[in-house]
Amino acid sequence: MNAKNAPELQELAQDFREALRHSVYLVRRLDADGELSAAQLSTLKMLLDDGVRVGEIARNLGVRVPSATEQIIKLERAGLVRREADPDDSRAVRVVLTAQGRDAVESANQRRNAVMAGILESLTDDDRRALAAALPVIEKINSTFHD
Repeated sequence: MNAKNAPELQELAQDFREALRHSVYLVRRLDADGELSAAQLSTLKMLLDDGVRVGEIARNLGVRVPSATEQIIKLERAGLVRREADPDDSRAVRVVLTAQGRDAVESANQRRNAVMAGILESLTDDDRRALAAALPVIEKINSTFHD
């Protein structure tokens, strides 16, 4: 990084982090009346593909393994997830979604998308185009943490 750009990049980084922080708050409130907490829904969404190990769930949520395990136990009792042997390591366990868990994610997504569409409706066409143009850049930034 060139010294001339350092202050500008630092300011952009701070502004972007602040915008993300406020966006997280907004997303958490999108489904305030839903049956699942934001953390529970985040956990369920992590499992949409082939399931995930508890340690990875904890890392993604920014919590310790015992806290993630507590969350998983609650979701298991609700019939939304189940634990099964990891096909890549017989000593490990993966947490996977049940059909009921998939339905819960789909239902929450529909409710949240409807609320967000209402918010986006208040933007101008230019604002919506700018947002759409920014999404690939945001995804590129997000992909740096998918390793």
